[in-house]
Amino acid sequence: MRIVGGRTLHESRENSVERLEPVYQVERPEPDTLTYAEALWDHITMDPEELGFRAGDVIDVADMSDKDWWWGAIDDREGWFPATFVRLRVNQEPSDLGLHAEGILEHSSPANHRISVLNSDQARENVVNEIINAEREYVKHLKDVVEGYIRHARKREDMFSEDRISVIFGNMEAIYEFSQKFLENIESSFVKEHPHQSQLGHCFLECSKEFEIYSDYCNNHPSASEELKDLYKNKKYRHFFEACRLLQEMIEIPLEGFLLTPVQKICKYPLQLNELLKYTPVTHPDHVHIQGALDAMKKIATLINERKRKMESIEKLAYWQTTVEDWQGPDLLEDSSELIYAGEMNKVNSAGWSQERNFFLFDHQLVYCKKDLLKKNGYSYKGRIDLDDCEIMDLEDGKDTQYNVTVKNAWKIHEVSREKWYLLVARSSAEKEKWMKAFTNERKRVKEDQENNFVPLYWKRMVLNKIKTSQEKQRSGGQMNYQKEFVRGIPSHATLPRSYSKKVQKKKGWFGFGNKKTK
Repeated sequence: MRIVGGRTLHESRENSVERLEPVYQVERPEPDTLTYAEALWDHITMDPEELGFRAGDVIDVADMSDKDWWWGAIDDREGWFPATFVRLRVNQEPSDLGLHAEGILEHSSPANHRISVLNSDQARENVVNEIINAEREYVKHLKDVVEGYIRHARKREDMFSEDRISVIFGNMEAIYEFSQKFLENIESSFVKEHPHQSQLGHCFLECSKEFEIYSDYCNNHPSASEELKDLYKNKKYRHFFEACRLLQEMIEIPLEGFLLTPVQKICKYPLQLNELLKYTPVTHPDHVHIQGALDAMKKIATLINERKRKMESIEKLAYWQTTVEDWQGPDLLEDSSELIYAGEMNKVNSAGWSQERNFFLFDHQLVYCKKDLLKKNGYSYKGRIDLDDCEIMDLEDGKDTQYNVTVKNAWKIHEVSREKWYLLVARSSAEKEKWMKAFTNERKRVKEDQENNFVPLYWKRMVLNKIKTSQEKQRSGGQMNYQKEFVRGIPSHATLPRSYSKKVQKKKGWFGFGNKKTK
């Protein structure tokens, strides 16, 4: 049974819900009309009387007469939930607010204070107020974590090294510093007397590049969760984190919940801007800036998601390389960051002999290996082709005069700087077509990566250092399982973008395959 202010959950509801008698029997309140709230935090509960939910869930709220606990429903589930875990949605019509208007206004944000039909100015004012108030609450939240947890952790060097602090909290201090400045910017653009006239779009546009700092935080967050999971097994750390929370007078959720907020916040900016654009007339001076800000924040969100995917990919690549016998030359990560396609083909040597090889297409290079028959899913390294310095020649079925062999479903790769040729033969026309699409996709991925700096060099170095410090572990039995996962995931990376032209697939002859990359 949850305790609220020294009383049981049931006791805290006695004055507002008289039907709770006896104390262990609950009769559900009958909703008159519904208002909608968005969950700010996860609410995990084993109590059948309470409503569990995840951050971001939308709740139909039917009873707000108690200031601490509200009654609501998600789909077919109903129950009580803490009011501080949610926020009311902005711009709900008066009919949505139910019969408890006074109670709603008492517990809602200023953005929800209205009792008449909304006009366009009022609607825009509500969204502007919501953005300002949400940003203030967010900065307060960051301050609580920085001052309530990080500051105290640095005082306990026996428990927290700087490396451990960095793993748990990532770059939250940098995000806090940036968010303070951003809040100052939007507050200076806020027109207190006429909030609907406020122009906030330029604030997002001017800081769009700085929002990229969330990328490092989001990529680090899984490591932070794992570190906290291990630390919570130790009673000393559990007591420390709880003491930090109580001293800072923060809401009763685990530290992991607080650390999730920046991840959620960067995803909410596009939603807030989209809502603001909805209520901003095209004649409003802020309209064009909001549209630009919305596009910029969507791009930031896409960039963060792509970097996260790339980060996961380079870890797989680094581990996979450790499973390949007789690896020669630079590490895979020095040039590449993801696997695009893989499969078996025949490589014809200069003498005309056909050799069966496994080819792995990464960005910037094509690696080929020989299957190790003594090891399940094992490979030995045989060579690689630099795709930034090569040309591809599509061959018609028939005799190739250069190699003096008859081929079907084949093509050549010419590595220009080394003046080296490769004749490759697929097992079917369908498989050849997949490889042609994959090569086109590889060039597209390289261009996107260069334009957006998806994988900064220090990320790769971090992963390489991580691999080097855990070599013993990687030589254990779990090594081959990781290789299986790597190969099993190939098809999901091999799809061709819709913009791919079928003319390229059917075209016979030479085409350039990229300029030599700059070092």
